[in-house]
Amino acid sequence: MRLNRREFLQAAAGLAVAGVGAAPAAPRPARIIDTHTHFFDPTRPQGVPWPPKDNALLYRTTLPQHYRALPQPQPVAGTVVVEASTWVEDNQWLLDLAAREPFIVGLVGNLPLGTPEFLGHLKRFSANPLFRGVRIRDGNFAKLLDEPAFLADLRAVAERGLVFDVHSPPAWVEPSVRLAKLIPNLRLIINHVANAEVNGREPPEAWRQMMEKLAAHPQVFMKVSGLVEGTKRRNGDAPAEPDIYRSVLDVLWTLFGADRLLYGSNWPVCGHNAPLGRVQQIALDYFTGKGQAALDKVFWQNVQVAYGLKK
Repeated sequence: MRLNRREFLQAAAGLAVAGVGAAPAAPRPARIIDTHTHFFDPTRPQGVPWPPKDNALLYRTTLPQHYRALPQPQPVAGTVVVEASTWVEDNQWLLDLAAREPFIVGLVGNLPLGTPEFLGHLKRFSANPLFRGVRIRDGNFAKLLDEPAFLADLRAVAERGLVFDVHSPPAWVEPSVRLAKLIPNLRLIINHVANAEVNGREPPEAWRQMMEKLAAHPQVFMKVSGLVEGTKRRNGDAPAEPDIYRSVLDVLWTLFGADRLLYGSNWPVCGHNAPLGRVQQIALDYFTGKGQAALDKVFWQNVQVAYGLKK
């Protein structure tokens, strides 16, 4: 049977509608939990200790609704907030916000480790199941690991099933290898790929060796965040091309595998380097090539394991 041109085109259109011969849709994670965001409100009567007033991008009211309003390749189901304020009561401010915002599924607090007040604060805040761990950014971390009070407080964190988010500079990340040996039941979550330089070339050997030492400890997880910051492009123009980021991500994939990598945006800080949608797309571009199981692990399942979130 011969078809004229009109009949042929109609038949071809019918096959396309039916999906015959069409390329399969790219896999997508079933959901996304962003493991690294910051929320704050400089218009509060007491203001905020961070970000500074001279940061035109960050010094503004920044809340879950502002995050959700931004275009992204795939909607985000929830986020783990990381407290950047050193004011103890700002941990409560975020927990109060989370009580009104189901979008917040966990909080990494900022508490004064190694002080007489720490255990009281930890007991108070960890009574809320959304409080999932602590992070600090002040002090010489290598020296802090020599202080018995500091280690005792981190052991108390581990005993409660909570985590320690590790500040991202190498001066903090490298001593974490020692911490992993000292307190093996403490889950460590390294922030922002340890400030890796991202330029499309092979990462420095010192960074790679540091990653190897960390990955040897099964309780250490790595946040796939801070990639656009690693490009040092500060005008929102970090490149979208996947190959720029591939060499760093290949090292992390090889060492940490599908089970210990977590997606995070570092929003709104990442806005200095790239829009939020580009940050997510870079991670999607890479992990889509690893298959559906890996996508689901990196974008939400590993988050539940690392932070002990309710499923």
